[in-house]
Amino acid sequence: EVQLQASGGGLVQPGGYLRLSCAASGFTFDDTAMGWFRQAPGKEREGITCIGASGNNTYYADSVKGRFTISRDNAKNTVYLQMNSLKPEDTAVYYCARGSGHFFCYEYDYWGQGTQVTVSS
Repeated sequence: EVQLQASGGGLVQPGGYLRLSCAASGFTFDDTAMGWFRQAPGKEREGITCIGASGNNTYYADSVKGRFTISRDNAKNTVYLQMNSLKPEDTAVYYCARGSGHFFCYEYDYWGQGTQVTVSS
């Protein structure tokens, strides 16, 4: 059973920062790319980042490039999302997801319940 448990969300002021964590289990973690997508009310799902299985390759959507950093610790089966310079438009539920590829998240095939991030003053 694939499980992806995201945590670390919360309320933060614009310009603030937050670090999300995702604990993965139920699959060979170091064999797959991992990523994060987000979804805000009334908006379509937005894939924001992906990291290759080894951690050597990363990809970012333009909306978060330069502000967010994805990383992973394969020894801990954990993926992280460091979010800096947060903007109100970053408000969404953030989902940790397993990518369908080894190097890239062509699609997300599993995801967890997500964690709410609210950016507001």
